[in-house]
Amino acid sequence: MSVDEIKKVIDECTKQEQKIIFEYLRLKFSIHPIEQQLNTTAEVILEAIARASDLTLRGIRGIIAEASFKQTVVNQLTGREDITPPGDNPYDFLLKDAIGEIRVQVKMQRLKNGHPMSAKEGYRFLSADKYVVETQRTRGGKDKTNADTRPYKFDEFDILAVSMHPSCGNWECFLYTVSDWLLPRENNPNLLLKFQPVSKKPNSDWTDNFLFAIKWLRSVQKKKISK
Repeated sequence: MSVDEIKKVIDECTKQEQKIIFEYLRLKFSIHPIEQQLNTTAEVILEAIARASDLTLRGIRGIIAEASFKQTVVNQLTGREDITPPGDNPYDFLLKDAIGEIRVQVKMQRLKNGHPMSAKEGYRFLSADKYVVETQRTRGGKDKTNADTRPYKFDEFDILAVSMHPSCGNWECFLYTVSDWLLPRENNPNLLLKFQPVSKKPNSDWTDNFLFAIKWLRSVQKKKISK
């Protein structure tokens, strides 16, 4: 019997019969290498995620956003190589093309009480007509000078990629801007403002085309995004 014939037989089975076949095959095949690494099944891993706290789920969403950027953007690029080094870097991806390197930081659009958070909910002086992204590290710390290491500095990455999944429901949905265009902290212009306003659709500050963002970066245009 050919594979196509087997598929046809399965399609003709009832849902209960198909479930039994699926469970039989699951005993023979793992879904992902992480099952062997953790010595458990994908079902147990997913159940653990379902039982996680909101803070843990927030971190998982961030990881999904990075994986989606890798899968749907980085892997589709031509003429550009992913040379991201291992370790705790201030960027998530380091890409290289014939012109030079591009450092990309991926962040999630913020949620508040299960709904997309407005920029004005981040800071009163920001617009209620924009969304918001939190541009600081997940964990804090102190450097040798006792300075807070959680805020990002302007020279630590080149492009900010914001996953807009909370508002668009699609993990392939990103908006991009140049890091130098982001807003600074009032008490330290070398650090990024904790909450950055994000347009609800592409405009002169934000684009949904990553290659466009690279052109903006290399145009060396001096500006700041709209509040």
